[in-house]
Amino acid sequence: MARKTKRAKLKLTIEQQLKLEQLSTSRKAPLREVQRAQVLLHYADEIPISQIQKLANVSRPTIYKCIDKALAAGADAGLKDYYHRPFNPTIDDAAKTWVINLACTKPKDHGLAAELWTYSELAKHTRKNAPPAGHPSLSKAAKATVWRILSSNELQPHKIKYYLERRDPDFEQKMQEVLMVYQEVNLQNYQAPAGNMHPGMITVSVDEKPGVQAINNVAPDLPPKPGKHKSVGRDYEYKRLGTVSILAALDLHTGKIIAQVHDRHRSREFIELLKELDAYYPKENTVRVVLDNHSAHISKETMKYLASRPGRFVYVHTPKHGSWLNLIETAFSKMARTFLRHIRVSSKEELKERILKGIKEINSAPVVYRWKKFDLEVA
Repeated sequence: MARKTKRAKLKLTIEQQLKLEQLSTSRKAPLREVQRAQVLLHYADEIPISQIQKLANVSRPTIYKCIDKALAAGADAGLKDYYHRPFNPTIDDAAKTWVINLACTKPKDHGLAAELWTYSELAKHTRKNAPPAGHPSLSKAAKATVWRILSSNELQPHKIKYYLERRDPDFEQKMQEVLMVYQEVNLQNYQAPAGNMHPGMITVSVDEKPGVQAINNVAPDLPPKPGKHKSVGRDYEYKRLGTVSILAALDLHTGKIIAQVHDRHRSREFIELLKELDAYYPKENTVRVVLDNHSAHISKETMKYLASRPGRFVYVHTPKHGSWLNLIETAFSKMARTFLRHIRVSSKEELKERILKGIKEINSAPVVYRWKKFDLEVA
């Protein structure tokens, strides 16, 4: 039987209990604070020290120090280290600035082959080049030293975060035009009488999803078996059969997707989609099309067809590099997450059939996509 501690019991208020419980499961708080929160919670529940050591995975001296501080000055004190007067830093601010400036460059700028730094390469380059630059304190800089300097300035030169350069000078104006269309559609849908989801101005969101691959297995998939294989087995090798493009229009009033699948997405394929839209909607309605500036949308052939149907279609263009403003992208995302996920086919024709079948399944229970945030700010 574990020996019972002679220390006093730790009593926690409701607020302290909630704070410690939240901290004990945190993934962002420092590990030492997470472990100390676990120690205090277990001790308050009168769990023996030997058991706390196993549950929190910390040493007994650490547990005793944590408990003693909490008993003496409260639960918050048990989470923190005792104050101590730090030593004067050997790496001064000028040396740290040198490391930061180095991290803000690329290795190739210094004659190296790599595109991005690693902490090891940064430390190696620092040890070699910092002393001649007047920072001898960095002559023995380790990877952890470089990490601490960069982490304190929230720098991660070993990572890439992608962004989309704004190349449209009228981005905000075009964005607001698109958002005004969505706001108007939301109002139309709200006011539409039951059974009549098509107002005089019908709005559809149109785009293409190119490059959908037709991939064939070279060996059959193996089904899961209870107790043996918990997942589908698939051979690593595969055969590419080509690609297809999905041309689709999302009805923003009903959620119905009108789509075609083609080998290419040129003007003639886009015109076929427009013709299907023209045949689908009542002749007295105007079809407002939210789309990007793809060449097929504004080509001579497309303009010629639109001129043959005066007043039938109205374009609303999304700004350049603003495809995320087009609601059809949410439908494409749903396709990618459902019937296109891990799809394998024996031919391009089978892929086309299954894509149309998947869209038919989505249309059997359509979802009306809405743009909800209209106070969008663009950085």
